[in-house]
Amino acid sequence: MMSHPSWVMGSSMKDFSEVKAKNSSEEALQRWRKACWLVKNPKRRFRHTANLSKRSEAREIQKSNQKMKVALLVTQAALGFTKGISSYTVPEEVKKTGFEICADELGSIAEGHNIKKLRFHDGVEGIAKKLKTSLSDGISVSEESLNLRREIYGINKFTEIPPKGFWLFVWEALQDTTLMILAVCALVSLVVGISTEGWPKGAHDGLGIAASILLVVFVTSTSDYNQSLQFKELDKEKKKITVQVTRDGYRQKVSIFDLLSGDIVHLAIGDQVPADGLFVSGYSLVIDESSLTGESEPVNVSAKHPFLLSGTKVQDGSCKMLVTAVGMRTQWGKLMATLCEGGDDETPLQVKLNGVATIIGKIGLFFAFITFSVLVQGLVLEKINQGANWSFSGDDALELLEYFAIAVTIVVVAVPEGLPLAVTLSLAFAMKKMMNDKALVRHLAACETMGSSTTICSDKTGTLTTNRMTVVKACLCGNIKEVVHNEKSSVFCSGIPDHVVKQFQRSIFSNTGGDIVIGKDEKVEILGSPTETALLEFGLFLGGDFKEERKSVKIVKVEPFNSEKKRMSVVLELPEGGYQAHCKGASEIILAACDKTLSSSGEVVELDKGSIKYMKETIGRFASEALRTLCFAYKNLGDDFSPDDSIPFESYTLIGLIGIKDPVRPGVKESVAICRSAGITVRMVTGDNINTAKAIARECGILTDDGIAIEGPDFRVKNMDEMQELIPKLQVMARSSPMDKHLLVTQLRSTEVVAVTGDGTNDAPALHEADIGLAMGISGTEVAKESADVIILDDNFSTIVTVAKWGRSVYVNIQKFVQFQLTVNVVALTVNFSSACLTGNAPLTAVQLLWVNMIMDTLGALALATEPPTDELMEKPPVGRKGNFINNVMWRNILGQSIYQFTVLWYLQTSGKEAFHLHGEDSELILNTIIFNSFVFCQVFNEISSREMEKINVFKGMLNNYVFVSVLTCTVAFQFVIIEYLGTFASTHPLTLHQWLATIAIGFFGMPVAAAVKMIPVAK
Repeated sequence: MMSHPSWVMGSSMKDFSEVKAKNSSEEALQRWRKACWLVKNPKRRFRHTANLSKRSEAREIQKSNQKMKVALLVTQAALGFTKGISSYTVPEEVKKTGFEICADELGSIAEGHNIKKLRFHDGVEGIAKKLKTSLSDGISVSEESLNLRREIYGINKFTEIPPKGFWLFVWEALQDTTLMILAVCALVSLVVGISTEGWPKGAHDGLGIAASILLVVFVTSTSDYNQSLQFKELDKEKKKITVQVTRDGYRQKVSIFDLLSGDIVHLAIGDQVPADGLFVSGYSLVIDESSLTGESEPVNVSAKHPFLLSGTKVQDGSCKMLVTAVGMRTQWGKLMATLCEGGDDETPLQVKLNGVATIIGKIGLFFAFITFSVLVQGLVLEKINQGANWSFSGDDALELLEYFAIAVTIVVVAVPEGLPLAVTLSLAFAMKKMMNDKALVRHLAACETMGSSTTICSDKTGTLTTNRMTVVKACLCGNIKEVVHNEKSSVFCSGIPDHVVKQFQRSIFSNTGGDIVIGKDEKVEILGSPTETALLEFGLFLGGDFKEERKSVKIVKVEPFNSEKKRMSVVLELPEGGYQAHCKGASEIILAACDKTLSSSGEVVELDKGSIKYMKETIGRFASEALRTLCFAYKNLGDDFSPDDSIPFESYTLIGLIGIKDPVRPGVKESVAICRSAGITVRMVTGDNINTAKAIARECGILTDDGIAIEGPDFRVKNMDEMQELIPKLQVMARSSPMDKHLLVTQLRSTEVVAVTGDGTNDAPALHEADIGLAMGISGTEVAKESADVIILDDNFSTIVTVAKWGRSVYVNIQKFVQFQLTVNVVALTVNFSSACLTGNAPLTAVQLLWVNMIMDTLGALALATEPPTDELMEKPPVGRKGNFINNVMWRNILGQSIYQFTVLWYLQTSGKEAFHLHGEDSELILNTIIFNSFVFCQVFNEISSREMEKINVFKGMLNNYVFVSVLTCTVAFQFVIIEYLGTFASTHPLTLHQWLATIAIGFFGMPVAAAVKMIPVAK
């Protein structure tokens, strides 16, 4: 059995192990950068890492925003004792367009929270008039009108750094220290060579090195440029946010970038405020300004304090807003321009491989110095042996220069700069492919971490189910009725008093976060969440008229639904006078707040024990049929309610109960089974009734016979020991609050790598706490999406499984590449070092080593780091939190292949002339060419062997990977050209057919050796 050679890494990796997948400290990010002292090209090595100076700049902007906010409050307090603004002159260019206020004046109102200026311009109505917009119908959508607005007030985009062009990547690739040294060597070689041997013979070595440098630079920069295009494409996707606006009297969705001053925007809980603006109307609006000011204290916004700032989040409530300033005229625009330059955090794997590259680089530097010293010593001893007449000629100078170039090139090969860059390449490839599979990766590290996940905590609604909800059952006045949507409402309503149906319609239409609008094509469109849509459809089915109902009553106060309270409440001012509260929500919670109900004749009667038992049994029956249950209730408040009062939650009259069907998504059961076989535990965390949750969980294959289902309130009261005992068998948590989910995630993370799904604003803490936060793209709020690492664009659980598969693929692909590259490193170092020490010359020249470096670096990464995932990846257990990246299996393969290659190449070095019957003055050059060709073909076939680290069959699916096949074909083709046609530049000699076949056979024989090595058992 082989043991893990941890001595190779030692304590040197400490600084490279402190970076986490999420929320790393700035000190840890700084430490690993300082530990990377041996870096050939900082521009490339640190390209995909966080720009800490820009982040610091962004924090300073936040602090200045906070100071400005305090200063404004002080100024406003002072202005309270002085007169208001006396005058404002509209600029001529603005007046010509028909607007009556300029962009600067408009922007200063919201940004400066300037209530005096707002009053001077006649309040929100006056601003709307000066902006030529209607508070009810919005702006005109004629192209001329929209263009004028863009011209005067700007567009809703912030200034971004222009994308780098191809030649900038070429310039950055040229800034490799070792390549610069080699370029100087090439120049000196040209000067000395031409002066001693003349043109063109004396220029061959120098031109060879120069041509190799250019080839490396162009291949590297092409790969980097293509990567940058992929990231740019993904960045565009990340920024796609749609908002609801009213334009020309129609409610519609538009891109956040198309928003203009004068637009009327509709905001709900969890939305991001898309521009600076003014509150028009709304209820219980609470705004979180922490993203702008760094201050977590929520701000209440109302008609008295109407200012809304871009980039802030709606924490509670809903509103209609008038857009005043957009883009770079907002504080958020200025902050975002800086934040965007801050970059994404580097991933743990990138950092670890930077550590590996640094350690191997140190070893390489040592070997390069020894090799150069030995070669120089050999030259000096040779001169000493010539006696007293020895002299130092131009040829000797060229030989000395060649030795130095070989030493530098050993450093080029030894410092595996491609290791951390291969992570980025693989992640970029995976992220683009995952985009096609309906998963948008927001943070690079998530791609990597998802492959190690051991548990997934999934929502039920919309993730495991289709989120296409319909009301299929209802219980009114004690009667349970099936809802058949294609039959007349009179059939359903038979036996139910008219006034009860009317009360139910009022409760549905008034107590809702949705809306029913008429589109441009005169079609009725229901807006809102799937639950609200199902309820409004049911209200229409009952024969109700949404617009008429909303006109007949005045909404005085709204407490929107949130997952903490699990209810929504509203207070109405009735046409006949007095106030009435309506409440809907989780059935057992609403039922507990009721003390009265409606009898079969529609009369209000006491809710006695018998009635409560009957309702609980009905709720249980609905839930066991996998129906989501909601109760509706109302309460007469008389005439003494004030909008400043909180809505009471006791002594309600129960109107009825409904059951909503939300079918399980096709393929979910199979996906859960795949997760189980992959060693990933799936847990359902939902706010629904426990019986509904258990029924759905069984249908999905999540809840097994020995699994436990628990309610959130019961879970949160358990102590730590009880939780640790319960969690391994916990499969369903029902009636959970966001804090229950957060608590579960915190407990799981002590031993597992946790992925969590979420869609609501209150899910943000759990998404932030989890190793991988997965937000829903359709039903998710902007707050949830911003806290997440991956956005599931189709809200489908099967997509989460695809993300896990891609995560594993990234991890394994990088392992394959690392195994391949370290093998080349070890062999290239040992061959040149041992040859220099024992024979006094190095068989691999600088030009040849540069070509080998390109095979193992850029081309190797392209070939191995872009392998697509296979279903077999989901048949292995996850790596988990403590798995070693360079594991025993990899060390076994690296050492086995290195020993074979070194043995063969050393045999050729010592006995090659006899084996190939080489004689004459070119025999040394031909032998070195055979060694070079054998070495390259060893890498070509080792690249194929590296496709599988444990399996013997390495050819499966190879032809489907066009990138891999193309890289191999180009490598072999260019190797042929180097040997046969570029001998004068690359120090090679054309080979005979026999020599070609022999060198290819040497490389090919490495494959059965690799297969045999894979059969050696190692401790996992």
